[in-house]
Amino acid sequence: MDDKYKIAGFQLPHTDNKINRILSSALEGRIGKQGDIKISNQVDLIYWDANFFGLDRVNFFQAASEEEQIGILQQCCEGIIKEAYFIEKAGVGYMAKMISLAETTEERMLYGCFCGDEAAHLSQICQFLPESFLNNELAEIGNQFLKLLAEVAESCDKTVLLFILQVVLEGWGLTHYRSLAKSCQNPNLCAVFQGFLNDESRHHATGITLLNRTQINSQSRIIIVEILVQFLQMVQVGPQSVLAAISNIKGGLSRQQSILVLEELDTQTHSGTRLEMLRSLMQTEQSIGVIDE
Repeated sequence: MDDKYKIAGFQLPHTDNKINRILSSALEGRIGKQGDIKISNQVDLIYWDANFFGLDRVNFFQAASEEEQIGILQQCCEGIIKEAYFIEKAGVGYMAKMISLAETTEERMLYGCFCGDEAAHLSQICQFLPESFLNNELAEIGNQFLKLLAEVAESCDKTVLLFILQVVLEGWGLTHYRSLAKSCQNPNLCAVFQGFLNDESRHHATGITLLNRTQINSQSRIIIVEILVQFLQMVQVGPQSVLAAISNIKGGLSRQQSILVLEELDTQTHSGTRLEMLRSLMQTEQSIGVIDE
């Protein structure tokens, strides 16, 4: 199947035509009058400061020139916005898929509402991305987490989808967006992330409710554990995007320099906190044994 038809829709291009006017009108009740989807020209804005990324503790960053520091922060901030864009884009496809998997009229109606939520979120995030990014058909996704997200979304096992995407990742997303909103230096973007929270909370709570009505069979459990192992390994290695931004701007880092940066970023504490949070999200009525495995 052509990539652009996959559930996550990462390869679906953006177009500038009459459908955008209809889309803007349809979204007006959710996010206010926007006109055509606008792309900010201020792509050099730094939405989060050095402290948010832990860069205040990194000697390479502190010793860098002002221009290099700005470049590193820009890459870190752009990485967050792009990741949010792909997550919300995948969310539209996921919720549409769950409409087709619904087992009651009310469940189908609820996922129809959730699909609208994700479409509104995607529209809002687009305003903070450069036009050049949106005009690219996004042929290559380098982020390993996003690749895993896209693979999971293709699953036909509803139990796996509920557990991984709605219980674990939507729960993770709630904490993530709350943190982004709290520390964001741009009031417009801050308001966008704040606005996501109620919607994401409903999506997460629905996942828990539906999962608790489901018996996780042995095959689903095996798949869930395999996916979680991959995800937890990604969390365990620490803030690789921050390390990559430093390396890109500084023209590359040696292995020892990379290790030093990760130590200064306090990767062990960073990862440990997130792993404990994920452990708490996995503790549902139906997930007995998953954590141990």
